[in-house]
Amino acid sequence: MLLSKIKRFFRQLPAGRRALTLIWKAAGRWTVVWGLLLVGQGLIPAGLALLLRTLVNRLVASPKWFAIAPPALGIAGLWIVAQLFSSALSWIRAVQAERVQDEVQRLIHTQALRVDLAFYDHPESYDQLHRARIDAISQPLALLESLGSIVQNGLGFLVLAGILWTYAGWLPLLLVSTGIPGLLLVARHILAEHRWHVEHTFEERRTRYLDWLITDQESAAELRLFDLGPYHRRAFESLREILREGRLRLVREGAVTELGAGLLAWAGSLVGLGWMLQRTIAGQVRLGDLLLCFQAFQQGQVLLRSLLEGAGKIYRSLLFVENLDEFLSLQPAILSVQGGRSGIPVRDCIRFENIAFTYPGGSYPALDGFHLEIPHGKIAALVGHNGAGKSTLIKLLCRFYDPDAGRVLLDGVDLRELDLSALRRQIAVLFQDPVHFHATVRENIAFGDIDRPSDDAQIRQAALASGANEPIDHLPEGLNALLGKWFGGAELSGGEWQRIALARAFFRRASLVILDEPTSEMDSWAEQDWLGRFRTLTEGRTGLMITHRFTTAMHADIIHVLERGRVVESGTHVELVALGGSYARSWAAQMRDIGYA
Repeated sequence: MLLSKIKRFFRQLPAGRRALTLIWKAAGRWTVVWGLLLVGQGLIPAGLALLLRTLVNRLVASPKWFAIAPPALGIAGLWIVAQLFSSALSWIRAVQAERVQDEVQRLIHTQALRVDLAFYDHPESYDQLHRARIDAISQPLALLESLGSIVQNGLGFLVLAGILWTYAGWLPLLLVSTGIPGLLLVARHILAEHRWHVEHTFEERRTRYLDWLITDQESAAELRLFDLGPYHRRAFESLREILREGRLRLVREGAVTELGAGLLAWAGSLVGLGWMLQRTIAGQVRLGDLLLCFQAFQQGQVLLRSLLEGAGKIYRSLLFVENLDEFLSLQPAILSVQGGRSGIPVRDCIRFENIAFTYPGGSYPALDGFHLEIPHGKIAALVGHNGAGKSTLIKLLCRFYDPDAGRVLLDGVDLRELDLSALRRQIAVLFQDPVHFHATVRENIAFGDIDRPSDDAQIRQAALASGANEPIDHLPEGLNALLGKWFGGAELSGGEWQRIALARAFFRRASLVILDEPTSEMDSWAEQDWLGRFRTLTEGRTGLMITHRFTTAMHADIIHVLERGRVVESGTHVELVALGGSYARSWAAQMRDIGYA
């Protein structure tokens, strides 16, 4: 067991080295000053003990002011220096903490934006991200502080051990030998503590989710209408009870471990002090020596205990830093080919060629033997039941995923051979659930092409094209109006948010426009108004619409009907209705639903 722990510790050292490199990058100069102050602070206890011995011996030998003044002034001076060092270290630690936290968050954010979309398909990934964001974010600096504490306390301990050595060589050995069992006990407890945290990451995430669900505006209406608040509150309290009992058990076990280690260490101190007391009674050493030895043992035990705690904290930090390092070392599978071809905008067609694709962890294929061609300058619509594979096509076109088999071709070139950034810059997508950015109207629209210089005229043109100009004009601050309730902005309806997202897509001026349920939040009048302008806006571009509304699909140049991951019918609206197949039956059903048949 001990050997396995030692081996694990050495396996974690590379992660610790990378954490220290991170700290150096974030706060290198501050860390140098911090280290020098730690060394100075570590020598102060030994200096105080030596000066106290001199003061006591001089008081016994010659209680005169001129004799005791130098050591007394020295003690006072060291106290002042200790306070100055302590204040300076507090300030430097605050600076380090802010800089290192910013650097760690930058790395986590960069990696979260870098990993493949497939990362979010696995619940284990959320556990891993939680451990990186919540548990490990403060651990690089904690590791440094623990190392600094070991250096500081170790230096002080060596000086005090040297003082004890002048009286008897076995005294420092006694001090150390009674502390080693405590180190092993602490290491064992920390490993158990870390294992508990890893095993209960899911419960930790679940309580955070339930806390958000109970307190967030988005869920407030349904929780009240269906009286779901008490149910979710009980679920939260049940999980909190499990976590609370587990944490308290760990604290209880830690206290017992700490007590056992402390009693063993003090037993060794009593042996040493008893020996020195016997020598003092026999007149072999003076009273100041007894006091110095007592101080050395007392401070030595404190420092040794701090060393053990520091070693335990390093071990714990390495365990958590390993989680952070594991997340940061993830490599995306969707990569841009170095020197990849641009091959855009679309000049001929986009073709899906014998595509097979199953989502990671999925039990059935989303697409299987799929073929489809979208000609340049045409608007194609995809219709079909949920799960037919429509939205999967968007993800393959954007190269969020690569197909398991087959190819997606742009003008005859496999997307995997194209420069990934250049490809995505030429694609504008209105997703089915677009993000509600809690930012100004101007920013919400300009996010469509954040690197493109824009002025109000271009922003307004995109808003007019999407029909977002009406809700914008009702806002007192217009384009400068803040949207979203999080920061006190205006809240829009679902349809108004969708129009803002449409404006964002139009602002991109991409050669391929993809719309996933573009009118799902609009009423029939708004839908017809918007579709009436859509063809003009997409003139010269290639368009792809995914919709459940056949009244939307009928405006496309060609409609493809998907079932079970394959195209089963293709044609114009008139052709498909005349065919009398799946599309015609669904069209008739929709017309009956809205009272036209």
